[in-house]
Amino acid sequence: MNKMFKKILIANRGEIALRVIRTCREMGIKTVAVYSTADKDSLHVKFADEAVCIGKPASSESYLNMAHIMAAAEITNADAIHPGYGFLAENAKFAKICGDHGIKFIGPTPEMINAMGDKITAKQTMIAAGVPVVPGVEGLLEGVEHAKTAAKEVGYPVILKATAGGGGKGMRVVWSEEEIEKAFENAKTEAAASFKNDGIYMEKFVEEPRHIEIQVVGDQYGQVCHLSERDCSIQRRHQKLVEESPSPFMTPELRERMGEAAIKAAKSINYEGVGTIEFLVDKHRNFYFMEMNTRIQVEHCVTEEVINYDLIKEQIMIAAGDKLTGKNYIPVMHAIECRINAEDPYNDFRPSPGKITVLHQPGGHGVRVDSHAYAGYVIPPYYDSMIGKLIAVAQTREEAIDTMSRALSEYVIEGVKTTIPFHLQLMKNPDFRSGNFTTKFLETFTMQ
Repeated sequence: MNKMFKKILIANRGEIALRVIRTCREMGIKTVAVYSTADKDSLHVKFADEAVCIGKPASSESYLNMAHIMAAAEITNADAIHPGYGFLAENAKFAKICGDHGIKFIGPTPEMINAMGDKITAKQTMIAAGVPVVPGVEGLLEGVEHAKTAAKEVGYPVILKATAGGGGKGMRVVWSEEEIEKAFENAKTEAAASFKNDGIYMEKFVEEPRHIEIQVVGDQYGQVCHLSERDCSIQRRHQKLVEESPSPFMTPELRERMGEAAIKAAKSINYEGVGTIEFLVDKHRNFYFMEMNTRIQVEHCVTEEVINYDLIKEQIMIAAGDKLTGKNYIPVMHAIECRINAEDPYNDFRPSPGKITVLHQPGGHGVRVDSHAYAGYVIPPYYDSMIGKLIAVAQTREEAIDTMSRALSEYVIEGVKTTIPFHLQLMKNPDFRSGNFTTKFLETFTMQ
């Protein structure tokens, strides 16, 4: 075993910060929480060994403020930084600054982050590695006329995407030539506003797709393994709401092929750390590389439960120089995760920040809750609205759905609107229960 870190600073907030703190405590590693003034009463601040205020509520003045975070690491003598997900987790500049200051960034190198951060570069890397990609046009679109010519080559429907994109921003589906000019201009404008980069590229639009991702881990010695799949097809406006493993659409043969492709993808950039290769899978079970997330995912708990594996611990061990065994993992249980957000499902999922007046979290066999909330906690309006994640685990998918339904009915949160009523209805939906759904599922799902 290599020299283990003595103290890890967690450059994040909420449930993921608490999740990292828990594993560090089990490993005997001291922790430093950083927080904005809006998060002074958050549980991650209370549970860490030390806590440093890094600025005002706005992310740009706190969780995205690299100088403040590095200062916190220096004054507390942290020898590593765990970025969690979101914020600076996929920021190559931040990873480089950590290295320049002799602090280990628990994640991939800046070069690896850059290789996968730009969608066009990532796609070209995947083509070279022999990983299937969605048919499309090489490089960025130069203008409307180029977009029209390209669409004829690819064949309608096509999808326009921002090269620096994420979360559905700068993305437009185009069904005919009449729509392309307006869609191109709108995508470009939205991309520029969201990412300060208006580069747009085009791909074939995959109809009736599923969003299936493969969890990978790579060590510093070139070894890469996969830890099987998660199905994240239940999403709204490209934001995931429910994730599960194994996917009800998966076959052993497809899992083997997708697992091999994910390992190829990670090996093509000598990937180090925990990451996810995201694929679109069509109704004929053809799969196409979509993107790579070079960080821990929100939904990592689903994988942990079906293979009994602590992914945060794995991240820390790899960063400290440990070697992987080389074993690939197959799910032995079924797990479903519902994201419990402070949003009103009866009102277009409008955010509902505010004070939680009453909170009762479910328990019992097969139930896990990852949350930083408590009765009296105020959900600030400045960040995403996640209250927590509810995970149900059982021997079969049907049993996992039944466990989830029971757990949701026990989950009491008062003072704010939550997505619990949505999840309760989803668990009863016959199409969901039978595994018959795509990424378009919620476009026709209505709250009762």
